[in-house]
Amino acid sequence: MLAYTIYSEAGGVGKTTLASSLATAHADHGRDVLAVDLDPQQGSLTYLLDVDAPRSDGDADNIARHLIDRPLGDFEDLIQPSGHGFDIIPNHDMLENLPNLMNTAEEMADDLGEYFDRHDRLREVLFDAGVPDKYDTIIVDPPATAGPQLYNAVNATRSLVVPAEPTGKGMQSIEGLSDVVANLSDSLDISIGVLAVVPNGIGSTTDQQKYLQRIRDLGFDAPVAISDRSSLFEGCWDQQFPPAEYVQEVRAAYDYEEDTLAKLDDLATHIEEVA
Repeated sequence: MLAYTIYSEAGGVGKTTLASSLATAHADHGRDVLAVDLDPQQGSLTYLLDVDAPRSDGDADNIARHLIDRPLGDFEDLIQPSGHGFDIIPNHDMLENLPNLMNTAEEMADDLGEYFDRHDRLREVLFDAGVPDKYDTIIVDPPATAGPQLYNAVNATRSLVVPAEPTGKGMQSIEGLSDVVANLSDSLDISIGVLAVVPNGIGSTTDQQKYLQRIRDLGFDAPVAISDRSSLFEGCWDQQFPPAEYVQEVRAAYDYEEDTLAKLDDLATHIEEVA
């Protein structure tokens, strides 16, 4: 089974747009895809895909309730069609308070003499619900900040796809990626792999090759570089479409967008092959 987390230490690098693009591409390749949105922010995968979810209803069952072992229904009932060829578990405002909720759940489990691993809950929930039997691809989109959302995503998938900002600061982050992965591996006591690093928002073709080579020299797989397509990605958020559908519906006249979609499709193919 293919499972990975879209990981970034900072926002604004196209993390969620990349998640929607890869989920769409994997589905187009005939894969059964489930996206898991663990980011409580408004600018989330759930919002981008315009999924109708009761994210502000405190009485509704949601992914956070299942992570703290206090569900109100079956996990399968959380899964919704995205409308773009794959399924999604929507986010919920309760995820914002997940650290405190995890503390309470852990204390209650200790009082009852029960086992509760706050960083392994997503993996347990997915397996208990039989998700690996129903889907062959799982993509988790957590927030960039460290916390139980990110740790659960990484623990469940054991693999990362890392969008990178093509700036000095962004490359500095990639230079420290090996240490980040090592620290996560040690903290969670698991092995973690980086399936791909994706420089996103590069200007000239010369710059694309320069950034790709720098990333590869650091020992990471960098199959493609995404050109600067600010208007495309901004339009996706404005119209609430993943890039492939936005190009089809809105920007079909712009041939250069097909190059961007082709690179995203190549990236999905590469991830499928190396994983």
